[in-house]
Amino acid sequence: MNDNDSLFAAPPQAEQERMVEAVLFASADPLTLAELTTRLPHGCDAAEALVTLRRRYSGRGVHVVKVGDAYAFRTAPDLGHLMHKEQVEARKLSRAAIETLAIVAYHQPVTRAEIEEIRGVAVSRGTVDQLIELEWVRFGRRRMTPGRPVTFVVTEQFLDHFSLESARDLPGLKELRAAGLLDNRPSFAPTSAQDDGEDESPEGQSELFED
Repeated sequence: MNDNDSLFAAPPQAEQERMVEAVLFASADPLTLAELTTRLPHGCDAAEALVTLRRRYSGRGVHVVKVGDAYAFRTAPDLGHLMHKEQVEARKLSRAAIETLAIVAYHQPVTRAEIEEIRGVAVSRGTVDQLIELEWVRFGRRRMTPGRPVTFVVTEQFLDHFSLESARDLPGLKELRAAGLLDNRPSFAPTSAQDDGEDESPEGQSELFED
């Protein structure tokens, strides 16, 4: 063997396997055989290294899997349930949602028209949808009035979240602020401002809640 042969000699097969293992482990995305080949030293056989690597990881907690034309490390399918993580996402309600929720809680069963009458502004569909999605408000019975409008009531999840046995145990203004349901604005009450993003002035407003 001459000097040129030794200069371009491929690493031992075991070392090639380690290289492929390291590259796949560090890559955020699956890598094709061509991409692996370009990252390995001259003369390496990425395909053969992949075969032995996949065989070595067979039955382990992670596998070397083929994703389309590429390869990547993935959790063994039977262990996927261990990767699930429950996380509580803190979501701050908009001022319009807080006011709407409060009106429903204190005046239930209440129709959309009645909510708008109390607030003095139109109630956007997105506001109500957000409260329903949070499972704090649900549809109640329809009113036996012209048009049979649907009513809204608070849910058991709402009561449970605030440790209430029933809506009759709803707290006053100070307690609501302490629980984080209300901010420290002077008040929120009927106004002629636009819903969701309104810039309401406290002058001439009356408190919706009384301590």
